[in-house]
Amino acid sequence: QVQLVESGGGLVQAGASLSLSCAASVRTFSWYAMGWFRQAPGKDREFVASISGTRTNIEYSSSVKGRFTISRDNAKNTVYLQMNSLKPEDTAVYYCAASSDWMFIKSRPTYWGQGTQVTVSS
Repeated sequence: QVQLVESGGGLVQAGASLSLSCAASVRTFSWYAMGWFRQAPGKDREFVASISGTRTNIEYSSSVKGRFTISRDNAKNTVYLQMNSLKPEDTAVYYCAASSDWMFIKSRPTYWGQGTQVTVSS
């Protein structure tokens, strides 16, 4: 069982930066691929970024590539999402997710956090 707790959300103006963190309570954190997803009001949850356990593989959605950076610190059991040049359309609840298999982190991660709200004003 993996428990995930996100933090770092908030209200910012367009163009600002924000950093999200996700702490995992698991002894073998490096075994898990980690991902960030988001869900805007009235929309389906969508993939944002993912990173493999050894950081060998990293993927981004086209909507955030070049603005967001995913990273992880396996010694701290934490994955991060650095968000720069934020836009109003980035407003959403951001969720952290984990999967023991890199192949499934985008499509069907096993574990989810409770989410953190990010609001970008214009």
